Amino acid sequence: MSVEVVFWTVVLARFALPLLIPLFPLPAIIGCLLLDGVDQTIFQTFGFDPPFYQSYDKAMDVFYLSVAFLASLRNWTNPAAVRVSRFLFFYRQIGVVAFELTGLRWLLLVFPNTFEYFFIAYEGIRTRWNPARYGLKFWVVVAGAIWIFVKLPQEYWIHIAQLDLTDTIRDVSWFLPALIAAALVLAAILYFVVRPRLRPVDWSWRFRADPLPVGIDEAHERAAYQAAHRKILDGTALEKTFLIGLISVIFGQVLPGVEASPFQVFLAIAFFVVINSALGLWSTRRGYAWDSVMVSFGAVFGTNVVLVVLADVLTSRRQDHLKLVDTLFFVLLFSVLTTLYDRYRPVSDYRAAAAEPKEAEH
Repeated sequence: MSVEVVFWTVVLARFALPLLIPLFPLPAIIGCLLLDGVDQTIFQTFGFDPPFYQSYDKAMDVFYLSVAFLASLRNWTNPAAVRVSRFLFFYRQIGVVAFELTGLRWLLLVFPNTFEYFFIAYEGIRTRWNPARYGLKFWVVVAGAIWIFVKLPQEYWIHIAQLDLTDTIRDVSWFLPALIAAALVLAAILYFVVRPRLRPVDWSWRFRADPLPVGIDEAHERAAYQAAHRKILDGTALEKTFLIGLISVIFGQVLPGVEASPFQVFLAIAFFVVINSALGLWSTRRGYAWDSVMVSFGAVFGTNVVLVVLADVLTSRRQDHLKLVDTLFFVLLFSVLTTLYDRYRPVSDYRAAAAEPKEAEH
């Protein structure tokens, strides 16, 4: 098997596997974690060590975490957990952007990737228990515990001390036994202390995402909800702008060949968000909606390709043609995230609105 085939197979896997997170949240994100951990080893096994690996790896991490955040909008039945998730996700993205712009590694310690393990914790709980039973305080405690006891040591190890686990195990004789002992102690605490105090399970094992609420599980219902509650420029459009804009800035910094400044990238994304919001609102108010995610993606992607072609025609007068490969990549990224956001954000808002009377009673 050629090196090129291996490389592109792994890249496509890292792009495709996150798209399963909305349907199989826990197995898919663990799969993303595992693939993230072994892809460089796979490359090296076939005699290929990409010089741009760190940039590629960071970009793929940002992508699958973005899909995980969108999956939380689709699937999570606890609005308090969604609020915590939203904060953790955007907090991390701001830190990554700041790091890419400045190169200051301590920023990754100040802005740790707590979101990823918080997502895993929520989905781990959901496999056996109903997450809706737990209030905001519980989810804040979970996030805080992950932040302090898991992510801060990990971020320090990776980004400040810049240590490698394999090298440390090889060079420090006592490290592996200490690591095994710590794992055994943790397992004992979970089994003998935590397990007996767990409440009875609510259901059998669940690894597939739960069904959507009946009132918004069809495309025409989501379209009607958006038509009734959305404006071209509102909080939803602002969140989508920052979601896709920050991710695009990160990709623009790590991908070779992108000459646009971070501000130019963000401004371009904001422009496309506004145009897409206007077109989306126009179509939903006329009842255009598709249950198929592929059809929805095709419509969004096709629209954005047309917009890019028009932009290229306009800029060609200044001898400033857009770079085809880079531009199509950003259009693809934008279209995937826009499609998922527009399908999943109404579901989250619908659940939050339904939960407000219950929260008021308490």
